[in-house]
Amino acid sequence: MSGPQSKKPLAGIRVLDLSRVLAGPYCTALLADLGAEVIKLEPPAGDDYRHVGPFRDGESALFMLNNRGKKSLALDLKQPGDLALAQAIAARVDVVVENFRPGVAARLGLGAEALRAANPRLIYCSISGFGQHGPFRDLPAYDLVVQAMSGLMAATGEEGGAPLKTGESIADLIAGLFGSWSIMAALVQRNATGTGATLDVAMYDALFSMLTTSHAQHLFAGELPQRVGNRHPLSTPFGCFATADGQVVIAVLNAKQFTTLAGLIGAPEAADDPRFASDSSRTAHEPALKALIENWSRGLTTEEAVAALSAAGLPTAPIWDIARAAASGHAEARELVSRLPHPVLGQVPAVGQPVRFDGEKPVAANAAPRLGGDIEAVLQELGLERTA
Repeated sequence: MSGPQSKKPLAGIRVLDLSRVLAGPYCTALLADLGAEVIKLEPPAGDDYRHVGPFRDGESALFMLNNRGKKSLALDLKQPGDLALAQAIAARVDVVVENFRPGVAARLGLGAEALRAANPRLIYCSISGFGQHGPFRDLPAYDLVVQAMSGLMAATGEEGGAPLKTGESIADLIAGLFGSWSIMAALVQRNATGTGATLDVAMYDALFSMLTTSHAQHLFAGELPQRVGNRHPLSTPFGCFATADGQVVIAVLNAKQFTTLAGLIGAPEAADDPRFASDSSRTAHEPALKALIENWSRGLTTEEAVAALSAAGLPTAPIWDIARAAASGHAEARELVSRLPHPVLGQVPAVGQPVRFDGEKPVAANAAPRLGGDIEAVLQELGLERTA
């Protein structure tokens, strides 16, 4: 960043990252983008994601994407000297992030109680599958397990079809996002009180909290959400419609938009049809309305349908794959993909945090680190030495 935000929002904040794979590393990558110094402690074999493809010249893409801007220390916590060094580092940082199974960090001597006793200003963030307490706390914490148990899979899929997971590890990512959010809230609190905090972030809680449409149906209407495919379960027409060469997305939410759509598709009388008089009645008669719209849209290519809908001021879109989305002029203008220097690969792509601060987008200065490559520099900076 340059200009008025040349000093990044988290400049001066030091983070010890004890996490691996995805939820924790995603959390700390977001902090690194915002200027925090993130010290990643890895086992001698490295984070598991270093060994998961796809690879480029032996380097894991998943590891690079989720560990940008960090410094790597390779320590064996089973060795007393390395464990003591990790504890000494924790006494000198602002934040610790860990995603061990509940109870493991405490048994290692790196739990919140011990580390906060030594460093009362410490913000200690634990990210786990089901949280630090509760009857599910010891269940395996894989993203698929959390998606299955949260209610998300049950509400996702084709109408009349089987439950379906999302295409991304959304429970991991949302937990990482809430982890970074809670850490920054705790930093604000610490500025006011001088005292740190112990944060308990569960993938299950985080994903469950995001299912607002399902909550509305179950908690208020007393209904179980049903799988409806690529349409909205409560609003119509709000979904995908067939064209001559694919599909077009149409999102109509109010009466004015529906009247406009009815005229566009050559069925102005639909605006006065009692079946389509309100959003809820349109949803109740969705098959009939879909057939009416597709009688129009099937005669056009997706490009033609999008152009016609856009000209009428109606929300619409084609369905793009990731290559098309990343190559769009909008993605370029918003700098959604950056290029960062990597010690082995040179310049590599990175997808940083998305928020712009005073018109600028902060992103980490470097790509992911070499395993253990920063230990000497970090120890010198902290005034520590490694002992046998």
